[in-house]
Amino acid sequence: MRYELYYWSGIQGRGEFVRLALEDAGADYVDVAREEGDDAILRYLDGVHEGPLPFAPPFLKAGRLLIAQTANILEYLGCKLSLAPESESARLYANQLQLTIADLVAEVHDSHHPIASSLYYEDQREEALRRAGDLRTQRLPKFLDHFEQVLERGGGHALRRHSYVDLSLFQLVSGLSYAFPRAMQRLHPDLPLLHALHASVAKRPRIAAYLASSRRVPFNESGIFRHYPELDDPA
Repeated sequence: MRYELYYWSGIQGRGEFVRLALEDAGADYVDVAREEGDDAILRYLDGVHEGPLPFAPPFLKAGRLLIAQTANILEYLGCKLSLAPESESARLYANQLQLTIADLVAEVHDSHHPIASSLYYEDQREEALRRAGDLRTQRLPKFLDHFEQVLERGGGHALRRHSYVDLSLFQLVSGLSYAFPRAMQRLHPDLPLLHALHASVAKRPRIAAYLASSRRVPFNESGIFRHYPELDDPA
């Protein structure tokens, strides 16, 4: 099957979690907006199509299916691409972990846009300083310690074998290391398994090739993970 991924062309964003799964599996897919422009997404958001109505990208076309929401897409692809366990209980746990990752990603977004997504960062900078401070000192340790415990129970993997959750944890650590390099360096000693997983995923042949390619859009200050030095730990 040839999959069609719909996500904004100039950023990694939430679409990158899906893209990593497709790349790791060597799936046949097209990144539609990068080939046709972002207008290809808008016709779906405007409802100029038949079938389910997505609220926002990413969404994936797989044959006649149109699947939205990152965790929902990965739950579907996990089985199709051999990136999820077979048992129902383990698949539910994988989805649970992916939704927890999504919770943290939302908090990262809100660290630089705590008032409104429609406002520029500069319009809410004072509030962002307070929100990012709480994220770095309270929320990041809480979430990342949880994932460290997950990896300890899983023998270095989220689910005792390679899965889409491992790929998403790789992306999470990559994004946080870009956005908050000093905070992540401070937390590094307490997260040996997360950093070991990050390193091992980066060495997977298809992921390594993808990271070295032009298909991997660099992190930038238009995406979810943004580096504003003033929001990081003090130098």
